[in-house]
Amino acid sequence: PGTVINLIDDFRTEKNKVFLDQQQGGEIVLLENIRFYKEEKKNDEDFAEELAALADVYVNDAFGVCHRVDASIVSIPKFIPHFAGLLLAHEITAINTMVNHPKHPLVALVGGAKVSTKINFLKSLIDHVDALIIGGALANTFLCAQGKEIGKSLVELDKITNAKSILEYADEKEKKVLLPKDVVVFNSLTDDSGRVVSVDNVAEHDVICDIGPESEALFDEVIAHAHTIIWNGPFGKVEDERFARGTDFLYYAITQNKEALSLVGGGDTIAAISHHEYLDRITHISAGGGAMMEFIERGTLPGIDALQTE
Repeated sequence: PGTVINLIDDFRTEKNKVFLDQQQGGEIVLLENIRFYKEEKKNDEDFAEELAALADVYVNDAFGVCHRVDASIVSIPKFIPHFAGLLLAHEITAINTMVNHPKHPLVALVGGAKVSTKINFLKSLIDHVDALIIGGALANTFLCAQGKEIGKSLVELDKITNAKSILEYADEKEKKVLLPKDVVVFNSLTDDSGRVVSVDNVAEHDVICDIGPESEALFDEVIAHAHTIIWNGPFGKVEDERFARGTDFLYYAITQNKEALSLVGGGDTIAAISHHEYLDRITHISAGGGAMMEFIERGTLPGIDALQTE
């Protein structure tokens, strides 16, 4: 017979408390999403103690949320014996190996939209990598920092100073930073899509949506000679198939380097590549985006620290 799995909507009701007390060995109880409880995000210790009272042992196997300081992540371990699950242990080992004990050259590709969410991540990467490739809307802020015109493209104007400081930091560390040389744009007035232009020739009403073929070739050359590759964030507006080519190209460039160890993380990145072949050539696909970035920045996470307490 199959294992019985019981879903309960609220573990605090008297009816469900009685039900939980009557559970037999070998059965599984699945709680409703506990982020529906306001105490969870407040890291309420009384709430954590209530949850802990439901079990004899706590196992955290959710690397993707280990950067959160929530009751179920950092406070339950204060009350009952606690352990890391197999997936969590594998994530820690894989990321730690590729970031802190890599085979060089180590190349990182960082895309996505916002500099604001990746400032510390980018600076931390510079301490580890031999080359940093920046793309996606993230690159627009860096292009602005270099005095380029980006038209009507997505940009964080208040983060241009941060972008400049990251580029200066890379120079100090003598690390190579590569930005797109050409881009795919559409005109925000005429909806003229698919034009490839140099980053020096982006017009006033152009919107940058992907990297161009010259950029692909430039990045491919660096990826082909890497021995370790870290990738977080798509390099184009991948939800529109017209602008997914650059991200697809980089994915295949990584999978064609059969000598390199590769680490890919981030929900948008994984969604963009999940339907492609050769996924088995990626050494490790991380279950965390924000968690992966913070782990690379800090070398640990709140949820991991909580498991190391007595």
